[in-house]
Amino acid sequence: MKADAARSIVAALSAYDTASTLEGRFEVLETPERTLILLNGVPVALCINNTPFFTVRGAAELKPRKNLVTVDMGAVRFIRNGADVMSPGIVDADGSIEPDDLVVVVDERHKKPLGIGTALIPGVEMVRARKGKAVRIVHYVGDKIWYVSP
Repeated sequence: MKADAARSIVAALSAYDTASTLEGRFEVLETPERTLILLNGVPVALCINNTPFFTVRGAAELKPRKNLVTVDMGAVRFIRNGADVMSPGIVDADGSIEPDDLVVVVDERHKKPLGIGTALIPGVEMVRARKGKAVRIVHYVGDKIWYVSP
């Protein structure tokens, strides 16, 4: 991947206050569903609406601190099967999240990433709402992207 493209991906992902740094060899992998960005052979990002964002593996490795939506343990099995995130299952959400923002969904006990999605409502509303969808899941643990390997 060209240096300018790699720098723009690093800048885009670093905006989410990652605990780890993005260093190494970047590659692009085109799949029928998505464009994946590999770092040292591991899919760490995917393009959603032409915007690079974490894969579940990328979020687990890089540990973003922004745009997180935390769900209770009862919601975990549904999200692992690709279900959208419903407001009643949300225990915390980044207050800066706005509709259409990309988010990382994590479980409340271990803070492990379960899925990547698009916010349907603001983060503060996610926690307050008692019904309805809050996040549309686009990638989750166990889907086709999860099983892409170097």
